[in-house]
Amino acid sequence: MNRLLRLVGSIFALAMLVVPASLYAASAAVIDISVDETIEIFKSDVNGSEVFLNQAAGILVFPRVIKVGIGIGGETGEGALRIGGKTVDYYRTSAGSFGFQLGAQAKAVLIAFMTKEALDKFQNSSGWKVGVDGSVALIDIGAGKSFDTHNIKDPVVGFVFNSKGLMYNLTLEGSKFTKLDKT
Repeated sequence: MNRLLRLVGSIFALAMLVVPASLYAASAAVIDISVDETIEIFKSDVNGSEVFLNQAAGILVFPRVIKVGIGIGGETGEGALRIGGKTVDYYRTSAGSFGFQLGAQAKAVLIAFMTKEALDKFQNSSGWKVGVDGSVALIDIGAGKSFDTHNIKDPVVGFVFNSKGLMYNLTLEGSKFTKLDKT
């Protein structure tokens, strides 16, 4: 059984390398519509989120990040960086993992850059990686609850959630964000 899992994991990893990301890439218009919907879900799930989002220098939103794992795991998704409510760039997030895992998951990710300096550092990078190029403070809040925007002092704050509300005990560590050309 262990040998079978390793074989399936190896096949999955090879398939992820062979299949170009462009085959399942979304258009800029599709990403923008999904980002709008994701922001609305976030606003309806978390009281006080609108004030928080207005204080951010910019927000990076990934409406759907898909994670699949069979021993070896990978996740990817496309999103948009918004400044002043307007999309300025498109990004892909990707990460890999090893260890006991089996299954698939979809999640939404919203990352708020609370300072202009943090936003500039992100925008000027050629591939920003969580834990290497910067850290992201994940905020754990249950659906329908609120948070105090005055207590958030971190320059980069992240939320991981889905349509059922925010999810607990998740990490963005090791996630890499790469700018896409969606002209």
